[in-house]
Amino acid sequence: MKKTIVVTGASKGIGFEIVSFLVDQGHIVYALSRDIKALVASEKLHPISIDLTDEESIIKFAEQLNSDQISIDALINNAGSLINQSFSTTTKNDFEAIYRVNVFGLASITRLLLPLISSKGHVVNISSMGGIGGSSKFSGLSAYSSSKGAVNILTELLAEEYKETGPFFNGLALGAVQTEMLAKAFPGFRAPLSVGEIAPYIAQFALTGHQFYNGKILHVSSSTP
Repeated sequence: MKKTIVVTGASKGIGFEIVSFLVDQGHIVYALSRDIKALVASEKLHPISIDLTDEESIIKFAEQLNSDQISIDALINNAGSLINQSFSTTTKNDFEAIYRVNVFGLASITRLLLPLISSKGHVVNISSMGGIGGSSKFSGLSAYSSSKGAVNILTELLAEEYKETGPFFNGLALGAVQTEMLAKAFPGFRAPLSVGEIAPYIAQFALTGHQFYNGKILHVSSSTP
């Protein structure tokens, strides 16, 4: 059955592969990113240039969907920002830049699209194992991993708040995936998973995972702890 899905951070990496997979499966995808040159519009693919730190642009997008009477079946909050930097040199501005995308931008687009998301719809927040208590941590990721910890708790809170009315909310805490963002932050490091391997899993989870889970942060990692 054809679904309508919104994907953030869609121009490269995991987001691009999620979009490609969903379109190939016949779904309608609104692919959001600041730079959409890599996304070719079609009957099923609608690239939208949006900066998640600019709430006005999100408002305009939500208003357009509402005007077009679009009902959203799934929102995949994939967009993220990462810096690898010692805590002693990570400034307030650095922390704010990461949180503006990873937490505040995610919260804004979720809040503004909620009236358009089906009561049986699914919001999937892409998180990180670095934001899970007790997991292995990496030096230099104080801003990034703490922001993902905030996303995890927000996901649980939203599932509780909307448990009577829907939609469903879950998070996927990913282990290391070989993306451009990871390569830039950790030159020479090779992750065990490629974007081509993880993207179909995320896409399928967005379509069906809420049949089994709500308010859960699922660990998608082969590492221990």
